[in-house]
Amino acid sequence: MLAIDEAGPAVPAAPLCRSLGIARASLYRHRRPERPRAPRARMAHPRALEPAARQAILDVLHSPRFVDRSPAEAYATLLDEGQYLGSLRTMYRVLAAAKEVRERRNQLRHPQYVKPELLATAPNQLWSWDGTKLKGVEKWTYYCLLVMLDVFSRYVVGWMIAGSEAAWPAKRLIEETCDKQGIKPGDLIIHADRGTAMTSKTLGQLYSDLGIEGSHSRPHVSNDNPFSESQFRTFKYRPEFPDRFGSLEHARQVCGALFGWYNNEHRHSGIAHLTPSIVHSGRAEEVLEARHVTRMAAYAAHPERYLGGPPRRERLPEAVWINPPDDPILRGSMLATRGVHDTTAVVQITSPAASLKVALQC
Repeated sequence: MLAIDEAGPAVPAAPLCRSLGIARASLYRHRRPERPRAPRARMAHPRALEPAARQAILDVLHSPRFVDRSPAEAYATLLDEGQYLGSLRTMYRVLAAAKEVRERRNQLRHPQYVKPELLATAPNQLWSWDGTKLKGVEKWTYYCLLVMLDVFSRYVVGWMIAGSEAAWPAKRLIEETCDKQGIKPGDLIIHADRGTAMTSKTLGQLYSDLGIEGSHSRPHVSNDNPFSESQFRTFKYRPEFPDRFGSLEHARQVCGALFGWYNNEHRHSGIAHLTPSIVHSGRAEEVLEARHVTRMAAYAAHPERYLGGPPRRERLPEAVWINPPDDPILRGSMLATRGVHDTTAVVQITSPAASLKVALQC
């Protein structure tokens, strides 16, 4: 707003506006009081239909004869009978004004998928499985590797190489793996993405028969299944992993040796650099205690080398999450149902980049 003292000395408008960097029209508009303006009534177009004619079109289109037919069919039928109520575009315009025009075809919908929030505090509570392609010798020749991974221990509880990713090889893999691990009804959750085999009715019926709860990732969200993706990356970056496989037997031989290394020799950073077999068999505390005794002996021999004091005992994560809840109260209640009551328990949480260890305050 431009404030000018009317009682002061007269100042020409042009130099004043130039010094302030505004237009003279703005000054005049500011001085002139606003006048209330009455809204002008919009005049109807001279070619517009009368209200009676518009209502006649609606009555005809609402009649039982044309209520389930398109305006184009009604327009053509009336013309064949020698009756003209208006153009086809006029009929659509009248229907649009009455809010009776909409898309009748089935449109693509984007439902809000629920984020999976899964928790494991011991082996054989939560499994994650996925499939990946292995290149054959000839072009466009692939074998499908199916891997079942225990989320808590990172132990590969079962794997299979099939000719394609179908429901029946996955069904056989899950049946044999559950029997080998002694899974009881109600004890296990199996998480997977939304592939055709994962969401098939065959696996849905199998889950129901075995008392297993199924869980699926959200569409196009790879972070919902991070453990299987990480395992495949570790697996394929091994020097022993070839670029192509000569046959199905060759693929099974190579993968068998690699899974033996992964379960029994690979030191996983997410489980205190223990091997998956140690954690899955329940020997983690024994191994960690032996490590601590060795480190304490080294500290006793040379305490001056430890500036931060005696070494702390390593701890295995008490809980492993896939998408932990944002609500700390809900996280605490889920941990309490699994018997984890320590409010400072180190919990492993998945993220888009990697798994992080944080102190969870419940």
